[in-house]
Amino acid sequence: MPDSRYTEYKVVHLAEGGCGTILLGASGLPLRKIEAELNALAADGWQVVFQVLEQKRFWLFWQREAMIVTLGR
Repeated sequence: MPDSRYTEYKVVHLAEGGCGTILLGASGLPLRKIEAELNALAADGWQVVFQVLEQKRFWLFWQREAMIVTLGR
């Protein structure tokens, strides 16, 4: 069982693109970017501790989705 005590934490905020949100109404999270970012951080010894998806207003009319990931090592 891995040790659950971490000595440092990092928070990563990954959001969907603004152009797709404006032109299409929604574009979804950039999965390849998220995968590449998490793989690079895992190679440095980071582990995912917690993640949450958020919806927030983008400019006046649109909603934009983002993922906030907390990593520890």
